[in-house]
Amino acid sequence: MGKKQTNTTGRVQKPEFIFQRKNYMFMFLGIAFITIGFLLMSGGGSDDPNVFNEDIYNFRRIRLAPTLVLIGLGIEIYAILLNPHKKTK
Repeated sequence: MGKKQTNTTGRVQKPEFIFQRKNYMFMFLGIAFITIGFLLMSGGGSDDPNVFNEDIYNFRRIRLAPTLVLIGLGIEIYAILLNPHKKTK
């Protein structure tokens, strides 16, 4: 069994998480962007190794998908650095 943490007054303290709900919402949004990016990158291969498929170089795989992955990584960094306790005016 784990020990209960008490403060100087003898009251039991509730464990506090590092991240709050707002952080997790942004993290899931970032993961969604990254997942969509990788899904858009997939495919484009050929069943016959002697035949080259030009679809591998289309806009979706070369520009759109990597951009979505980078945006997702940016959202993840923002979610980690976000301070939900900060008061706004």
